[in-house]
Amino acid sequence: MDGLGRDEHRDRSDRNVLDSSDQATLPVIEARDADEIEPSFFSKWTLPVVLFLLTVFTTLWAGAYQTYNGPARGPLNFLLAAPESLWRGIPFAGALLFILTTHELGHYVLSKMHRVPVSLPLFIPGLPHFIGTFGAIIRMQGPILSRRALFDIGVAGPLAGFVVAVVALIVGLSLSTVVDRTATVGLQLGEPLLLQFLSWLVIGPLPPEADVVLHPIGFAAWFGLFVTSLNLLPIGQLDGGHVAYALWGRRQRTMALASLPVLLALGFFGWAGWFLWAFMAGFWGLGHPPVMDPSEPLGRNRTIVGWIALAVFVVTFAPVPFSVH
Repeated sequence: MDGLGRDEHRDRSDRNVLDSSDQATLPVIEARDADEIEPSFFSKWTLPVVLFLLTVFTTLWAGAYQTYNGPARGPLNFLLAAPESLWRGIPFAGALLFILTTHELGHYVLSKMHRVPVSLPLFIPGLPHFIGTFGAIIRMQGPILSRRALFDIGVAGPLAGFVVAVVALIVGLSLSTVVDRTATVGLQLGEPLLLQFLSWLVIGPLPPEADVVLHPIGFAAWFGLFVTSLNLLPIGQLDGGHVAYALWGRRQRTMALASLPVLLALGFFGWAGWFLWAFMAGFWGLGHPPVMDPSEPLGRNRTIVGWIALAVFVVTFAPVPFSVH
């Protein structure tokens, strides 16, 4: 799968390489001390709103630059030369922000339901060279006391974002273009199992010499699937770490330890960005901190949802998410 239009590939050295630092701030949940003072109006309302508006602008900028085929090179030159073209970034920015917002609201709503104090989603604007954002975070302002609350809060974000990403991917694929594979040069996107299946369902079987240039909505959906798979890694404070600890307790640390050599191998044989994720796994901590009542049973329904989350990870994971041809 190719995530950019045909004209964009001419500028691959300037635009189509994902800085590995982008992945360090994809959506995760941060824990904070329970006895922290009441947040100020600025941190509670002003900061989230300002960051969101800045992210709207940077993702619009990135989306418009993806579709730009004029003479200006580089996102800054593009913005100065053709600011009236920003509206062309609406499909990409709208789809991407809808996916990320749904993900974070999943955490937010379930945190409120379990009476865990939590901040509004904090979006992080990024450089417009690729997607224009470093993701978003939710800041926990109190401890998660029960095993069920940990599971619900951890699993709600990825599953909510996944549903929206699937809908966006179907729409994006229906608007995408099939081209000769030899005509696409630049960034190539990995194809997780779900993308392969939906592409076959929406576009139909493709001959070996054909490739799909994703519509901006499809590209945003692809990135939403990528974020989902990263967050479901069973490591520390990632969503997958919350879910794995709620399901299997201390065995979550064993799963995290087993994932490290896999990430290192994938980094060596495929995408070098996995080295960063292996490093960050050690930095964040592989194990998950205990909850107050680890013996509380999850129940049959939550266990089923946990296995569904594992299946979502399998069908959204791409061993080599990015490559350049």
